[in-house]
Amino acid sequence: MTTDSTTNKPWRDLTDPRRAAYTEDLEAGLKDPVFENIEIPEDFGPIVITVDDHKIKRFAFTQNDLNPWCLAKSPFDGRRIGQSCLLGNDLLQLFTLKYSASKVVSFHTEEQMWFENPVFLDEQVTLSGTYVEAYELRGSGYVVMEARAVGEDGRTIIRHRGIEILRTVPGVLGGRGSSKSTKKRVTSEVPDGAKIIEKIHSDVQVGNVLAPLDKVITTEQAAVFSRIGEYVRNPHNDLLIARQGKLRMPIVQGQQQVGLVGEYMTKAFGACWFTNGWFLLKFINPLMVFEPITLTAKVTDVEKIEADEIKVELEVWIRRESDNKLTTIGWASCVIQPNGNNLWK
Repeated sequence: MTTDSTTNKPWRDLTDPRRAAYTEDLEAGLKDPVFENIEIPEDFGPIVITVDDHKIKRFAFTQNDLNPWCLAKSPFDGRRIGQSCLLGNDLLQLFTLKYSASKVVSFHTEEQMWFENPVFLDEQVTLSGTYVEAYELRGSGYVVMEARAVGEDGRTIIRHRGIEILRTVPGVLGGRGSSKSTKKRVTSEVPDGAKIIEKIHSDVQVGNVLAPLDKVITTEQAAVFSRIGEYVRNPHNDLLIARQGKLRMPIVQGQQQVGLVGEYMTKAFGACWFTNGWFLLKFINPLMVFEPITLTAKVTDVEKIEADEIKVELEVWIRRESDNKLTTIGWASCVIQPNGNNLWK
């Protein structure tokens, strides 16, 4: 745990960048992040961080998601909360507590998250994770991380399961199907005459399509999201490293696109997303900074699970504007209460 001496609180990030004032090598003693060095199982953390005002506002900037629930008050007793995916990159990056972050040249292929509770402003959160599986497929080494964030009162906030290919060339390698999903293929097609909806209500129907969400991630946003503030260098925040990886420009982290999906689902499901949301996303093509993209989702199933609850399932995708190719595909679901508990106010 890194502590802020001015407040005696844990620092907001995995590492405290102020160490640079007295530390020559910020990653000294850490392992080289290559497949051969992986141990199964291998634990990371626990580490305690503070979800302070800066962390919430910084994430809002990186996503261009200015949700008033994060910046003013939320439906959760009026308290400010973090965006649903606020802690996602912290969980994904837990392995850099033992592996050198600036030597990582990996490809995030799959991300799964379960949302169980919101995280509140100034809450101290405990993060922990484990490498649970490693395997080789088509000549690449994959590693599976399972992690979770726990609030001060012991409640689970989110759970994460991510799959990455270690030590690759990002400009050559596209996303791959790294797991045997039982989900149906994402069609990424909007049927003719489909009803376009802004929010998910109890009258939602299979085939309804969420109103598209247009986004652009800039260099500054990608760099801040990808830990430039901790002096971590990678193909997402450094042009030279991107060029060394056969990329013309830095690319946006898959995990940053995850946050866009989190925003999109919050717009659709309201407060229920923070307590009953889930998604499984696969990253299939790289996304360069400044590239306009569009998020779209289609309702694929509506299931009554209790007298006062329904489960809504969707397929979701992100498409590049320049060549119409998909960058991310996946599936999402959320349980809502038709009596109105899925609040947007």
